[in-house]
Amino acid sequence: MIYLVEDDESIRELVVYTLKTQGLDAKGFEKPSLFWKAMEKERPSLLLLDIMLPEEDGIAVLKKIRIHPDTRRLPVIMLTARGSEYDTVVGLDSGADDYIPKPFRMMELISRIRALLRRTQDSGAEEYQVGELYVCPSRHVVTVNKEPVSLTLKEYEMLCLLLKNSGTVLSRTQLLNQIWGYEFDGESRTVDVHVRTLRQKLGRAGEIVETVRGVGYKISGKTKTS
Repeated sequence: MIYLVEDDESIRELVVYTLKTQGLDAKGFEKPSLFWKAMEKERPSLLLLDIMLPEEDGIAVLKKIRIHPDTRRLPVIMLTARGSEYDTVVGLDSGADDYIPKPFRMMELISRIRALLRRTQDSGAEEYQVGELYVCPSRHVVTVNKEPVSLTLKEYEMLCLLLKNSGTVLSRTQLLNQIWGYEFDGESRTVDVHVRTLRQKLGRAGEIVETVRGVGYKISGKTKTS
């Protein structure tokens, strides 16, 4: 089930209709209070969230989702008319897994939804240890010096992909295609923003995410897998 919180009726109906024609069950809500009420009965596998909403804005809704332990791992894609770089950074820093400015191409939206759902379902089997950093994909656990670290889904996926390819430089294009699941048309700023927030959350352990100037990123240091 996919939930959409969007106060524009025409957009809400179009997105829900398109999702259903593509075999993806969906429900739309015009305001946050209806969404929260539905959450009490059924938890979605993914949320599409507008920012400019009545009652409370989408960023406030997103922050509540990320704080609550039962929903903090819920994949969230922001759909919003606010498409500036600043707004994108705010959305990603607040915990969004993807950020799509309006107007958007419907089939690209479907592709990105499906890619995000696939990655959410792929738990992985290995465990990684690099210095103070420990990651267990099967249990979705990330700790630094045995202290838990809370990451957004995209930050987590980027960390796991870099660890899986430890020592190998991954370009921004490779990271975009493998994590976001689509051919990115334009800036690679999205990757840089996620790397920055990932490093901040990892603290001292964030130093293992090394920038290779003009190319991309890699994990430095000895990685132990089990």
